[in-house]
Amino acid sequence: MKLLDNKVAIVTGASRGIGEAIALKFADHGAHVAFTYVSSDEKAKALEAKLLAKGVKAKAYKSNAGVFEECEALVNDVVKEFGTVDICVNNAGISKDNLLLRMSADQWDEVMDVNLKSVFNMTKLVIRPMMKAKSGSIINMSSIIGMKGNAGQSSYAASKAGIIGFSKSIAQELGSRNVRVNSVAPGFVETDMTNYLKDGEGAKAYLDKIPLGKFGSPEDIANVCLFLASDMSAYVTGQTLSVCGGLNT
Repeated sequence: MKLLDNKVAIVTGASRGIGEAIALKFADHGAHVAFTYVSSDEKAKALEAKLLAKGVKAKAYKSNAGVFEECEALVNDVVKEFGTVDICVNNAGISKDNLLLRMSADQWDEVMDVNLKSVFNMTKLVIRPMMKAKSGSIINMSSIIGMKGNAGQSSYAASKAGIIGFSKSIAQELGSRNVRVNSVAPGFVETDMTNYLKDGEGAKAYLDKIPLGKFGSPEDIANVCLFLASDMSAYVTGQTLSVCGGLNT
């Protein structure tokens, strides 16, 4: 059963890791996928080929989700090329971890632009076709760190906490138009960004805190996004689903 047959999805930051897993999962369920990346042309072309091989329409866009004008051009082109936007996954994100005492204003601003302003940019732009269609699902990638905080990650935590508050607010604004807005808060997931956690005593210290006793996978996050993107979650909006192996229990 294909849960997203002929739906059109945008996934930001999708050339690797969680974003790539989400794009592939959506295509497996019949969605046409437009995705963004900022640096690796090779990885983007490889993912585009994988998506097209699944029999759906797919297109890679080199676009910085933190820049409003680039997002505007992206969404306009997707609507022109694909016809509409049914699903938007705001996945683009970075971390510039440092103790507050040592953090520069530029480091703070960069994290806010990529992680939080990008969600404002994309959400503001995709809601017009969604409201017109009186249907849509927006999925914003937060983090367990946005719910718990973590020393040395104040900018990352603030940006991810902001996503939760933003999502809850926009869910209230758009509910009457049948446009749903939810957040996903991953715990420790094995990606390029978390490779440094997997080895040595540090890994054991993190694993000891996770009731399920293992790190998550990009597939775990993609499965939850599939649920939120599909009609299986038709009565779910304004929520934050924590995918953390029990870490936030």
